Amino acid sequence: MTIFSRRLATLAISAFGLAFLVGCSSDTKPLALAPSVDLSRYAGRWYVIANIPYFAESGNVGSYFDISFQPGDKLTDVYNAHPKTLDAPLKSYTLSGYVVPGTGNARWRESPFWPLYLSYLILYVDLDYQTALVGYPGRGYGWVLARKPVIGDATYQSLLGRLKDQGYDISQFRRVPQTPDQIGKAGFQ
Repeated sequence: MTIFSRRLATLAISAFGLAFLVGCSSDTKPLALAPSVDLSRYAGRWYVIANIPYFAESGNVGSYFDISFQPGDKLTDVYNAHPKTLDAPLKSYTLSGYVVPGTGNARWRESPFWPLYLSYLILYVDLDYQTALVGYPGRGYGWVLARKPVIGDATYQSLLGRLKDQGYDISQFRRVPQTPDQIGKAGFQ
Protein backbone atom coordinates (compact mmCIF):
# COMPACT_ATOMS: atom_id res chain seq x y z
CA MET A 1 0.00 0.00 0.00
CA THR A 2 1.41 3.40 -0.98
CA ILE A 3 1.66 6.35 1.39
CA PHE A 4 -1.12 8.05 -0.58
CA SER A 5 -3.37 4.96 -0.22
CA ARG A 6 -2.73 4.78 3.51
CA ARG A 7 -3.49 8.49 3.94
CA LEU A 8 -6.65 8.15 1.88
CA ALA A 9 -7.74 5.13 3.94
CA THR A 10 -7.00 7.01 7.18
CA LEU A 11 -8.96 10.01 5.93
CA ALA A 12 -11.91 7.81 4.92
CA ILE A 13 -11.94 6.05 8.30
CA SER A 14 -11.72 9.40 10.12
CA ALA A 15 -14.56 10.85 8.04
CA PHE A 16 -16.70 7.75 8.70
CA GLY A 17 -15.97 8.00 12.44
CA LEU A 18 -16.89 11.68 12.54
CA ALA A 19 -20.09 11.09 10.54
CA PHE A 20 -20.94 8.19 12.85
CA LEU A 21 -20.45 10.30 15.99
CA VAL A 22 -22.44 13.23 14.60
CA GLY A 23 -25.21 10.85 13.50
CA CYS A 24 -25.39 9.36 16.97
CA SER A 25 -25.60 12.65 18.79
CA SER A 26 -29.09 13.85 19.47
CA ASP A 27 -30.87 16.43 21.57
CA THR A 28 -33.75 14.01 22.07
CA LYS A 29 -34.13 11.74 25.04
CA PRO A 30 -32.46 8.30 24.91
CA LEU A 31 -34.41 5.43 23.44
CA ALA A 32 -36.41 3.44 25.99
CA LEU A 33 -35.44 -0.22 25.95
CA ALA A 34 -37.80 -3.14 26.40
CA PRO A 35 -37.89 -3.78 30.17
CA SER A 36 -36.87 -7.44 29.91
CA VAL A 37 -36.04 -9.76 27.03
CA ASP A 38 -36.09 -13.55 27.39
CA LEU A 39 -33.14 -14.56 25.22
CA SER A 40 -34.38 -18.14 24.76
CA ARG A 41 -37.65 -16.79 23.34
CA TYR A 42 -35.94 -14.09 21.27
CA ALA A 43 -33.57 -16.56 19.61
CA GLY A 44 -34.44 -17.76 16.13
CA ARG A 45 -35.52 -16.21 12.85
CA TRP A 46 -36.78 -12.64 12.56
CA TYR A 47 -37.97 -11.32 9.19
CA VAL A 48 -37.22 -7.69 8.36
CA ILE A 49 -40.66 -6.20 7.77
CA ALA A 50 -39.35 -2.63 7.47
CA ASN A 51 -36.27 -0.57 8.16
CA ILE A 52 -34.68 2.78 7.57
CA PRO A 53 -32.76 1.91 4.39
CA TYR A 54 -28.99 2.21 4.53
CA PHE A 55 -26.13 0.98 2.36
CA ALA A 56 -25.86 -2.57 3.75
CA GLU A 57 -29.56 -3.46 3.47
CA SER A 58 -30.89 -1.11 0.79
CA GLY A 59 -32.34 -2.95 -2.20
CA ASN A 60 -32.40 -6.32 -0.47
CA VAL A 61 -35.54 -8.47 -0.45
CA GLY A 62 -36.61 -11.49 1.56
CA SER A 63 -34.26 -10.42 4.36
CA TYR A 64 -34.16 -11.96 7.81
CA PHE A 65 -31.93 -12.42 10.86
CA ASP A 66 -31.12 -15.75 12.51
CA ILE A 67 -30.12 -15.09 16.11
CA SER A 68 -28.53 -17.60 18.46
CA PHE A 69 -26.99 -17.37 21.91
CA GLN A 70 -24.01 -19.10 23.42
CA PRO A 71 -22.91 -19.41 27.07
CA GLY A 72 -21.79 -16.21 28.74
CA ASP A 73 -24.42 -14.09 26.95
CA LYS A 74 -22.47 -14.30 23.69
CA LEU A 75 -24.52 -14.10 20.52
CA THR A 76 -24.40 -14.70 16.80
CA ASP A 77 -26.60 -12.68 14.45
CA VAL A 78 -26.66 -13.85 10.81
CA TYR A 79 -28.28 -11.47 8.32
CA ASN A 80 -29.58 -13.11 5.13
CA ALA A 81 -31.06 -11.42 2.04
CA HIS A 82 -31.48 -11.60 -1.71
CA PRO A 83 -30.26 -8.63 -3.74
CA LYS A 84 -33.20 -7.05 -5.64
CA THR A 85 -35.12 -10.25 -6.45
CA LEU A 86 -36.11 -13.37 -4.54
CA ASP A 87 -34.55 -15.44 -7.35
CA ALA A 88 -31.08 -13.97 -6.66
CA PRO A 89 -28.64 -16.03 -4.57
CA LEU A 90 -28.93 -15.51 -0.82
CA LYS A 91 -26.23 -13.32 0.74
CA SER A 92 -25.27 -13.78 4.40
CA TYR A 93 -23.35 -11.63 6.86
CA THR A 94 -22.45 -12.77 10.35
CA LEU A 95 -22.12 -10.50 13.34
CA SER A 96 -20.96 -11.70 16.71
CA GLY A 97 -21.34 -9.97 20.01
CA TYR A 98 -22.63 -10.01 23.53
CA VAL A 99 -25.56 -8.93 25.67
CA VAL A 100 -24.71 -5.88 27.77
CA PRO A 101 -25.09 -6.77 31.48
CA GLY A 102 -27.68 -4.89 33.51
CA THR A 103 -29.90 -4.00 30.53
CA GLY A 104 -32.61 -6.65 30.91
CA ASN A 105 -31.03 -8.31 27.83
CA ALA A 106 -32.33 -5.44 25.67
CA ARG A 107 -28.97 -3.87 24.73
CA TRP A 108 -26.44 -5.78 22.68
CA ARG A 109 -23.08 -4.97 21.16
CA GLU A 110 -22.47 -6.62 17.79
CA SER A 111 -19.45 -6.61 15.52
CA PRO A 112 -19.04 -7.40 11.83
CA PHE A 113 -15.26 -7.20 12.43
CA TRP A 114 -12.94 -6.09 15.20
CA PRO A 115 -12.66 -3.33 16.52
CA LEU A 116 -16.04 -2.05 15.28
CA TYR A 117 -18.97 -2.68 17.63
CA LEU A 118 -22.51 -1.54 16.91
CA SER A 119 -25.45 -1.14 19.27
CA TYR A 120 -28.53 -3.36 18.95
CA LEU A 121 -31.31 -1.90 21.08
CA ILE A 122 -34.48 -3.92 21.56
CA LEU A 123 -37.14 -1.27 22.03
CA TYR A 124 -40.13 -3.58 22.07
CA VAL A 125 -41.05 -7.24 21.82
CA ASP A 126 -44.64 -8.40 22.11
CA LEU A 127 -45.70 -10.85 24.81
CA ASP A 128 -45.74 -13.77 22.33
CA TYR A 129 -42.35 -12.84 20.80
CA GLN A 130 -43.94 -12.51 17.35
CA THR A 131 -43.01 -8.88 16.63
CA ALA A 132 -40.13 -6.70 17.76
CA LEU A 133 -38.66 -3.26 17.24
CA VAL A 134 -34.92 -2.67 17.16
CA GLY A 135 -33.36 0.77 17.32
CA TYR A 136 -30.02 2.47 17.23
CA PRO A 137 -28.68 5.47 19.21
CA GLY A 138 -29.44 8.68 17.35
CA ARG A 139 -32.44 7.11 15.59
CA GLY A 140 -30.66 6.96 12.23
CA TYR A 141 -31.40 3.25 11.93
CA GLY A 142 -34.38 1.15 12.94
CA TRP A 143 -36.05 -2.18 12.19
CA VAL A 144 -39.52 -3.66 12.39
CA LEU A 145 -39.16 -7.44 12.83
CA ALA A 146 -41.61 -10.34 12.85
CA ARG A 147 -41.49 -14.12 13.08
CA LYS A 148 -43.50 -14.39 9.86
CA PRO A 149 -42.52 -12.73 6.57
CA VAL A 150 -45.83 -10.86 6.28
CA ILE A 151 -47.84 -9.07 8.98
CA GLY A 152 -51.20 -7.31 8.84
CA ASP A 153 -51.38 -3.60 8.15
CA ALA A 154 -52.98 -2.84 11.55
CA THR A 155 -50.07 -4.57 13.33
CA TYR A 156 -47.54 -2.74 11.14
CA GLN A 157 -49.16 0.65 11.83
CA SER A 158 -49.23 -0.10 15.56
CA LEU A 159 -45.51 -0.89 15.51
CA LEU A 160 -44.78 2.32 13.59
CA GLY A 161 -46.76 4.18 16.27
CA ARG A 162 -44.46 2.75 18.93
CA LEU A 163 -41.44 3.95 16.94
CA LYS A 164 -42.99 7.41 16.59
CA ASP A 165 -43.52 7.49 20.37
CA GLN A 166 -39.77 6.82 20.71
CA GLY A 167 -39.00 9.92 18.61
CA TYR A 168 -38.43 8.22 15.26
CA ASP A 169 -39.42 9.92 12.01
CA ILE A 170 -41.55 7.06 10.72
CA SER A 171 -41.63 8.54 7.21
CA GLN A 172 -38.07 7.21 6.85
CA PHE A 173 -39.16 3.58 7.22
CA ARG A 174 -39.65 1.49 4.10
CA ARG A 175 -41.13 -1.97 4.01
CA VAL A 176 -38.86 -4.76 2.86
CA PRO A 177 -40.38 -7.01 0.16
CA GLN A 178 -40.78 -10.55 1.46
CA THR A 179 -42.99 -11.89 -1.36
CA PRO A 180 -42.74 -11.42 -5.14
CA ASP A 181 -45.93 -9.29 -5.29
CA GLN A 182 -44.41 -6.74 -2.86
CA ILE A 183 -41.41 -5.94 -5.08
CA GLY A 184 -41.87 -2.51 -6.66
CA LYS A 185 -45.00 -1.77 -4.62
CA ALA A 186 -45.45 1.73 -3.15
CA GLY A 187 -44.01 2.05 0.37
CA PHE A 188 -41.54 -0.81 -0.18
CA GLN A 189 -37.83 -0.52 -0.92
